Amino acid sequence: MSGFFKSSIGRKVAMALSAFFLMIFLLQHFVINLLSVFSADAFNEASHFMGTNPLIQFVMQPILIFGVVFHFVMGFVLEIKNKKARQVSYVSNNGNANSTWMSRNMIYSGAAILAFIVLHFIDFWIPEINHKYIAFLPEDPTRYFGELHHKFENPIRVGAYVIAFVFLALHLLHGFTSAFQSVGATAGRKKTMKDIGKAYAILIPLGFIFIALYHHLNH
Repeated sequence: MSGFFKSSIGRKVAMALSAFFLMIFLLQHFVINLLSVFSADAFNEASHFMGTNPLIQFVMQPILIFGVVFHFVMGFVLEIKNKKARQVSYVSNNGNANSTWMSRNMIYSGAAILAFIVLHFIDFWIPEINHKYIAFLPEDPTRYFGELHHKFENPIRVGAYVIAFVFLALHLLHGFTSAFQSVGATAGRKKTMKDIGKAYAILIPLGFIFIALYHHLNH
């Protein structure tokens, strides 16, 4: 197993697998949050289920946190390895002609997303942990919509979320197809996977931006 992670292909496959997991979670997270636009009751019900189901809380949530940490650590490791292996600088290699802006700057968009995840944890995950496991406050199945709606009252926070989702879109524009390519799933259908990747990379972040702006503008 250690040899697998030491090889360039092994690291790329591991990175891709963690990316698949996070993209599935992102889609699920988006669907639940989108409910808050259409029905406070439906959003409360879905959030209450996610927040109280033991399988999700004590199995999936730790796996998710591990997946996030693993993906970003592996991303930084790959970036460092690539820089060491690179024999010619971008200037002499004409990086603009050989790769996209997104692929050359994945480390920066990834760092911006990581900063957003920290903000998101501060806004939602830490208060949730405090509510349930530290302060032991009584559970109110109807509290979730109000908590979400309140967070988007501050225009500075909304702006931070919008910027973060723009970086997420840029990250996904390269990362989606790259992940499938790393596991050999684009053979013979690269254009189709690129089209699906573009749709995912644009629509999901745009949807999150819409949710944030909707709650902010409806205060």
